[in-house]
Amino acid sequence: MEKNLQRRAVLAAMAGTTVGLAASAPAGASATPTPAGASATSTPPERLKGYTYPLSPRGVANLAGKPPWHYVGDAVGVEFWTSPEAAAASLPTGLDPDPANPGHGFAVFIDWQFNGATDDYLDPPFSQYSEFLVLLDAQWQGTPVAWCPFIWVDNDASLARGWVQGFPKKIGSIRQTRAFAIDSPAAPAVGKGGRFAAVMSAGGRRLAETTVTLDRTAERLPALTRPLVNLRHFPRLSAGQHDHPAVHELTMSVLDNLKFANTWVGTGDLRFLPAPREELADLAPRRVGVGFRGSLSYTVNDLRIL
Repeated sequence: MEKNLQRRAVLAAMAGTTVGLAASAPAGASATPTPAGASATSTPPERLKGYTYPLSPRGVANLAGKPPWHYVGDAVGVEFWTSPEAAAASLPTGLDPDPANPGHGFAVFIDWQFNGATDDYLDPPFSQYSEFLVLLDAQWQGTPVAWCPFIWVDNDASLARGWVQGFPKKIGSIRQTRAFAIDSPAAPAVGKGGRFAAVMSAGGRRLAETTVTLDRTAERLPALTRPLVNLRHFPRLSAGQHDHPAVHELTMSVLDNLKFANTWVGTGDLRFLPAPREELADLAPRRVGVGFRGSLSYTVNDLRIL
């Protein structure tokens, strides 16, 4: 318990509410635990500033500044079922397969725009990025959750924010069909019969691709109906400590003010393609369910340590 409290102190830079479960402190826990290895007199304050690497004299060079982090985006995705054995093999210690729907999950491509506290959306190279992720049904202590085994982004600031949260982000290239607020033969309609495609590649190899045909409206994206669980993992480099990470803990995302708009569902296809040093294709779809396209937004200011 003491070790867990020390870990919580390291993460105390964040705070918020809701697609996670409400956090509660263990009985008898101090409201302000002392960070591991710290004391009232041992370590002087760090003169360099910033939230993530690189810390710097003015604190503006870091990849990701302190929360809150605001997101808005357009998502294209497909529901799928993979081998229950492959899905179970992807789960970390502490999560179990969901017996209600073994092997079930979603593949989601998202075109994002980000904002921190300084109108970052006015800096498009920093604030715009694309993402591809897989979400698999799982259970944590009997609670239905979604586990993210793989995720790729094309922006290093997004990579840094993801690692802070526990998302296992890697760098890739993600593209999806765009829609515009004008009728044109160059774009599909966000409506019945509209067709959207999305692809993800990394290391020069295409790894995932989908095509979705819209049919009817829906209240929300099918892929975001469960709390998201990730694994924060930061290893040690010290000799003899390689198998004893400095941080190794399950986290539950807290998504404040989660909203959906203009959501459509229909049919879709999905393929995961094999490549060296990748394991996405181990989760190859055996069958697919609904395809979908819609917009979403939320704010991140907190997470829950499980």
